[in-house]
Amino acid sequence: MKTCPYRIFVNQAGYGTGYTKIAAMPFACESFRLEKLDGTLCMEGKTTHFGLDKCSNDDLWLADFSAWTECGEYRLVSGEDTSAPFVIEEKPYQPLMKDLMRAFYYLRCGQDLLPEHAGLYVHKACHTTPALEWVNHDVCKEVFGGWHDAGDYGRYVTAGACALAHLLYAFRMFPEVFAGMEWNIPESGNGTPDILNECRVELEWMMKMQREDGAVYHKETTAQHAAFVMPEEDTAQLYLLPVSSMATADLVAVCALASGMYRPYDAAFADKLLETALLSYKWLKDNPSFLGFRNPEGCGTGGYYESNDYSNRFWACAELYALTGEEKYHRDMEDALDEFFPLAQLGYGEVGGFGLLAYLLCQQEKRHKLVCKFQESFLDEAARLQRMADDCGYGAAMKDTDYIWGSNMVLMKHAMTFAIADELTGSDRYLTSVRRQLDYLMGVNALGISYVTGNGAFCYNNPHLRPAYADGIEASIPGMVSGGPNRHPADADAEKLIPRGTPPMKCFVDVWGSYSTNEITIYWNSPTVFALAYIMSKDGR
Repeated sequence: MKTCPYRIFVNQAGYGTGYTKIAAMPFACESFRLEKLDGTLCMEGKTTHFGLDKCSNDDLWLADFSAWTECGEYRLVSGEDTSAPFVIEEKPYQPLMKDLMRAFYYLRCGQDLLPEHAGLYVHKACHTTPALEWVNHDVCKEVFGGWHDAGDYGRYVTAGACALAHLLYAFRMFPEVFAGMEWNIPESGNGTPDILNECRVELEWMMKMQREDGAVYHKETTAQHAAFVMPEEDTAQLYLLPVSSMATADLVAVCALASGMYRPYDAAFADKLLETALLSYKWLKDNPSFLGFRNPEGCGTGGYYESNDYSNRFWACAELYALTGEEKYHRDMEDALDEFFPLAQLGYGEVGGFGLLAYLLCQQEKRHKLVCKFQESFLDEAARLQRMADDCGYGAAMKDTDYIWGSNMVLMKHAMTFAIADELTGSDRYLTSVRRQLDYLMGVNALGISYVTGNGAFCYNNPHLRPAYADGIEASIPGMVSGGPNRHPADADAEKLIPRGTPPMKCFVDVWGSYSTNEITIYWNSPTVFALAYIMSKDGR
């Protein structure tokens, strides 16, 4: 892995003119200069000594250049050390948003990616053969479509529902950001916002995963992960893995959420989404016991295990109540609260936060009963995260145990929590905190690296992603968010390249084989889209 050539760490995607702009330097320095790229001096300033950052073991100095608001291309300089080049603009993040969303297009399954849309990153339609039920091979079903989930070619309902929730709520809460925004996907220009066009690809696949009785298969994969080949070269038998109550509830929730959002654009599709949700909800009512999932013997693809389905069922009730206003769903939701109180969490393993959000944003009359309690859940979590961010020199709302597989997902989910707390209270209290989580992702971190392919002068380029390796193209598919540092690296490449005792924030290698630090997933891009949409909404777009 290459070492960052810059010692002053900045957000390599840039800054808005009115943003708080803080760079980090892991070396002693008293002052800094802001220069244009031709060396013209723009401003000088004094640094602040933060001290020891626990998760990186860096002794940090911070440079605050928020006072400079003139648009242009710049770099920071201190002595002989410089930052990567960056821009200051009124609306700096449209290119980053485009890349983050087009990443989903590149992960589409079951269709040709053609040059007019995919540029260099073309491939033929893949995984179009029927899938067999794992247990009963007499059942054969056509279920192609959707997005490849991660570095592998599997497709997983609970993971897909999580990614869709992030994206659909981004559109619901910040629609002005996506108005008129097109990303050169095949559906662009059809009268529906492109974010909904892209989400529909995954929704249509997820609905195929529903059985006739409403139960939902947990995932569709081959028996084992494919070799590092192009997707159309992965021709092993596809299987439908057993149903789970988590997958069934998540399908209910995300279809109910989507139904109301698609109705202005395609009423027939909105009706189909609602019908799908109601059929699966009936199955949940008829089958109240937890039906978990574990890989059966002989299957080695991702599991997405959960120990209960409380939050999944709660989310399903909340979304159906938010959509329909029917009293029975409110009663079911209150019954779910007798079992547990949902945390303000927004990931595939704990989806209670989506249920809270559904209830808080809906306009139904009965809603007032639980509003304060649900809102406090987000506000308390945001306050907790802010204390963590204040304790980190790089501004990340992360503690050492958060540096796990997909630590950048944890980071951006925390950014979502800050944003939601602001939206619920009508304040901008956490706006700077959201921006600083993005700063970390884009280069203000202990390695000085941008964790989004194709974005920044020093960005990672070798994701654990089969087509990114197999296509033979040196520059990676742009817009892919890396999983990021993992304090317990678990693959041979990471274990070889990361010395024992390395601080958590530095446990990362940019090599394609490192699934434990450098894999991509759809639900790492999606919370980044949400956080970025919140930031862009404040830019007046």
